[in-house]
Amino acid sequence: MRVVNYLAVAGLALLAGAAQAESVAGLYQVREPLEGQGSDARTQATGRALDTLVLRLTGDPKAPQNPALAALRKDPQQIINQVGSDAGPPESVLVEFDPGSTERALRKAGLALWGNNRPSILGWWLNDTVDGSSLVGDGQGAAQPLRQAAQHRGLPLRLPLADLQEQLVATAKQLEGKDPAALREASERYGADALLAVHAHEADGKWQGKWQLWLGDQREQGQAEGADQAALADAVMLAVSSRLAPRYVTRPGASSELQVQVQGMNLKRYAELSRVLEPYGPRLQLADGGTLTYQVTGNRDQLRAQLGLAKLHELQADAAAPAEPPAPAPQGVTPNEQPGAVQATAPKPFDGLRFGW
Repeated sequence: MRVVNYLAVAGLALLAGAAQAESVAGLYQVREPLEGQGSDARTQATGRALDTLVLRLTGDPKAPQNPALAALRKDPQQIINQVGSDAGPPESVLVEFDPGSTERALRKAGLALWGNNRPSILGWWLNDTVDGSSLVGDGQGAAQPLRQAAQHRGLPLRLPLADLQEQLVATAKQLEGKDPAALREASERYGADALLAVHAHEADGKWQGKWQLWLGDQREQGQAEGADQAALADAVMLAVSSRLAPRYVTRPGASSELQVQVQGMNLKRYAELSRVLEPYGPRLQLADGGTLTYQVTGNRDQLRAQLGLAKLHELQADAAAPAEPPAPAPQGVTPNEQPGAVQATAPKPFDGLRFGW
């Protein structure tokens, strides 16, 4: 039978292997240090937690001060599930925001939002001190501030092992250079979507760092500073977030109905595709062998970026056969009763995006 009932086996598909891009855990949970004691300090920390969340979801440094959020800033409790404490150090409040209420409030304010499916980043971070240079590796104590900063800014960060071979590659010259070829080769075993190279050093009582980010063929760069290594890490991650977000945010009113066809499907890929398309309200129109056709609501460029994270490649119109209409139901059987078939309305002539694995 040409039409496959993918939905009947979706539960099995969700057990498939990990995706390349990562779904950020704890995106709506924010930890903010207490600055003082008493209820006023907790109220102020809760307000900062709201600002941090808005930055995570928009990548726009101006978004927290958006006038349309004035009522929400005055009473953030309307989108908060609970507020707890973390003994630290440092002593902090732990605010858990409600995802649905938060997204509705921010979209109502006209803000463009970035979902939790984000590019995984491999961080090559070199610290220069009076004792010499040190590459931060997974499992080292120096990795903790980087992980905390990435979590604070909503970025899925990975770190290399920092073995001897990697230390020979990740030199200051390499991390500040424009050619990432050597880093790309050393990064292959980690399977990340993006490379972040940071060369940090202490000067005049502050920590300063130059950073570069490569995502595909695109390169971003900048400089940051902080009072200590943790503050520098947070400044770098905030800058990286603000550069990445515009590629993936979905702005209210900027979306339209469009079709997406994906070839080369199997159970594992169905699970990943379902997760990637979820923010776009996918409606399955046709399942024809290994090809699925969806109706979605979104922006073409942003959808291309998200599908690219899942390692799909776009097909040219002449490289894919047009979708055929669903097979007719056997005589005497209505579409709802057709065994093993996905109930779908007849699709419009295909004029959308085509992708393959």
